[in-house]
Amino acid sequence: MEYNTFSIVAFCPRSSELGVAVSTAVPAVGSMCPYVKAGVGAVSTQSWVNPYLAIEALRLMDAGHAAADALAAVLERDDAKDLRQIGVVDARGRAAAWSGAGCTQWFGQIVEDNFAVQGNMLVGAATIEDMARAFRRDPAQSLAERLLLALEAGQSAGGDKRGKQSAALKVYSIEDYPLLDLRVDEHARPVAELRRVYEIAKLQLLPFISGMPKRTGRPGALPEAVSQMLLKPPPQRPGGGGSAP
Repeated sequence: MEYNTFSIVAFCPRSSELGVAVSTAVPAVGSMCPYVKAGVGAVSTQSWVNPYLAIEALRLMDAGHAAADALAAVLERDDAKDLRQIGVVDARGRAAAWSGAGCTQWFGQIVEDNFAVQGNMLVGAATIEDMARAFRRDPAQSLAERLLLALEAGQSAGGDKRGKQSAALKVYSIEDYPLLDLRVDEHARPVAELRRVYEIAKLQLLPFISGMPKRTGRPGALPEAVSQMLLKPPPQRPGGGGSAP
């Protein structure tokens, strides 16, 4: 599957969170491109997608390799690397990216401490330039918010030159399960829809996740206020959404 895409992979040194935000003009980008492992790294594999590049890069980072070394190792074994685009960041904020010469124009990448942005089949360079600028703007914000702001900036700058169809936001904290894993699999305005879903998730989902069991063995506890909120029909909860019976 060829995903002509714009994405950002990032690490937050303040929270130790890792995440990916990505959008494309193909359905269900969240099912193929973003890969994250808590405490290890985050990867977006795109263009002519090879999921095993992301899977193996995470395995190598988990074994102690830096992002750039892991990326170089997986590309060395890929006979079609000229068709790949991939962004990688590890849990120390070391980032790397690759855009093969066979990617569809316009394509490119920006790599800095703690993040990498990359895209192909874009309207132009402004997409990734504006993404990087938006991500840098306010490090005090949550990683999820910064990733989404970067995705919105990329879309506003033109994004995928074919149009819009899907978007995804995936963030891991220290647990083996995601803090957020949000997808818009088919929509005329996927990034805007992802923002809408995210705003509801902040109010209705994140409080639930905060009470889930932790890897420390702490069993977790659902606060009474959260329990009472979730017993209500979705339109009656903070942020609304969903439907009533």
